[in-house]
Amino acid sequence: MTDVVHWRDEPGLTALLTAYHLRTEEEKGAPVADAEALPQRYRAEIADPRSAFADDVVLLARADDTAVGCLVVTAPVNGAAEVKRLWTAPPARGHGIATALITEALDHLARTDVTTVRLSVWSWRTGAIALYERLGFTITSSWDDRPDLVCMHRAV
Repeated sequence: MTDVVHWRDEPGLTALLTAYHLRTEEEKGAPVADAEALPQRYRAEIADPRSAFADDVVLLARADDTAVGCLVVTAPVNGAAEVKRLWTAPPARGHGIATALITEALDHLARTDVTTVRLSVWSWRTGAIALYERLGFTITSSWDDRPDLVCMHRAV
């Protein structure tokens, strides 16, 4: 059974963030050997997630007390929040963990004054895009000028 919790100091977040960033750099065609070779902003998240996400909500999915997925919901700005860093550990994929994390994020946002949630996803992550579309997100014009980035949003 998988449960989703609001992260405090539960173990496992650092490993999930590290895997997310290493995989993303690899997919972008710029693989690095380890976390020390990641860009500074990503190393900062890994080294001190409490500070990096101080104003945000971090969700952690656990299965049998093992962290298997994570997601960050940014602090709201003008009625909108952003979903970032959605990651499910590869061995745990296909069990609804990403859906559970997004659902919890949307439930959390429904209890706030947020009216819109947005996200960006790399175009080659077609499975993630399909998941977001199943959960009501639609592609929108980009707010980020990085090539290959798909921007999506939905009402809360």
